[in-house]
Amino acid sequence: MPHILVIEDEPEMQRGLRDNLEFEGYDVEVIGDGRKGLDALINKRYDLVLLDVMLPGLSGFDLCKQARAAGIRTPVIMLTAKGEEVDKVLGLEFGADDYITKPFSLRELLARVKAVLRRTPAGTAMDETKTVIGALEVDFEAYTASRKGKEVTMSSKEFDILRYLWRHQKHVISRDDLLKDVWGYDETITSRTVDNFIVKLRKHIEKDPARPKHIITVHGTGYKLLP
Repeated sequence: MPHILVIEDEPEMQRGLRDNLEFEGYDVEVIGDGRKGLDALINKRYDLVLLDVMLPGLSGFDLCKQARAAGIRTPVIMLTAKGEEVDKVLGLEFGADDYITKPFSLRELLARVKAVLRRTPAGTAMDETKTVIGALEVDFEAYTASRKGKEVTMSSKEFDILRYLWRHQKHVISRDDLLKDVWGYDETITSRTVDNFIVKLRKHIEKDPARPKHIITVHGTGYKLLP
């Protein structure tokens, strides 16, 4: 049973999130203070965090930033009444995996929760070890990569896509799979965006990106990762 931490200070929202998530079969813990929420996240094991931005003690932005700096890779969905694009970008830059603006529908929230949990299955978020994919050495837990001993700079989304392909290696992954499970059907993302990220990953992994041997295109279907 996935264990979800809700860090939210509004009592009505706390009750609504707890009741609906528990009805869906999740184990839910609710904390109403940012600093206490950070302590819990550092000292306990969760599969997902629903994190409000406006919190007493410590803002959601600062909480997420400090958790990532402490090496916590638990997936985070930010909840906020702010809808400005700059706030969304800021949350993602601080390490959030997704972002939903209040008021939101229960259907949308549950869809996003399921999408994030699908790409970080329970029990795997902190257990991944280093691996080698083509010419690239990757540490998915630390979000670091290197090639021939030199650090390779990759965005968090590149790591997410590569990790998804790695977990499903030797299977054909469609663009629709990646849109659903990595982006959660973000309306601003298209299949062309997926292709562009694959091009970037091939530059890191392949000896000859024009003739890929590790991220293979299956025409008309999607991609397959061969380690």
